[in-house]
Amino acid sequence: MKRIVPIIGLAICSVCVVAAEENAPRHEVGLTIGGLAGGHRNGGTTRLDLEAGVALEANYGYRIFATRKAAIYGEVQMLANPLRDVSSSDQSLTRNVATLFVTPGIRVKVLLLRRIAPYFAIGGGWADYEQSTTTLAGRPNPASRTVNHAAFDYGGGVDIRFWRFVGLRAEIRDFYAGAPSYNSTSLRGGQHNVVAGGGIVLHFH
Repeated sequence: MKRIVPIIGLAICSVCVVAAEENAPRHEVGLTIGGLAGGHRNGGTTRLDLEAGVALEANYGYRIFATRKAAIYGEVQMLANPLRDVSSSDQSLTRNVATLFVTPGIRVKVLLLRRIAPYFAIGGGWADYEQSTTTLAGRPNPASRTVNHAAFDYGGGVDIRFWRFVGLRAEIRDFYAGAPSYNSTSLRGGQHNVVAGGGIVLHFH
């Protein structure tokens, strides 16, 4: 009898995992659009304001493990921003910046089989900034055309069941990375890049 109880327990757990495997799609592709928040930087006597911009995001997730209540996904998150303007009283600074983030990571989703499934994601990868060819004064920009940094991202959101294999997604993430080349030696250190957006998510078995 003592041996039968643990065997029954293992069997029940196996059934739960198998049921989740059968009902939860294994592949997810998310396509979202949002706003990349603006901000400001201070260094010595130099201050700049970085305006907000459009964020185009794509995400691929692969379910690694699931139960009826939660699932773990490996994911690759990509964010592209075509332009954010810079404003400052220092007219020698870079006029504008374009941004690209690619960050593989892990996503944990709960209430997997419910209509609304919250999740938290964390990852790290690569940031690429492209600086303008001119300064705020309109002169040639001596800063590098592109600069690369390591990037770290974290955030969360919700997936909402909508129709068959199509769902809705809303999320907020922060991409923390080294700063663009603003053409100022006094502006140093990392930069937060917060984005909030929404769109669709496609589920495939």
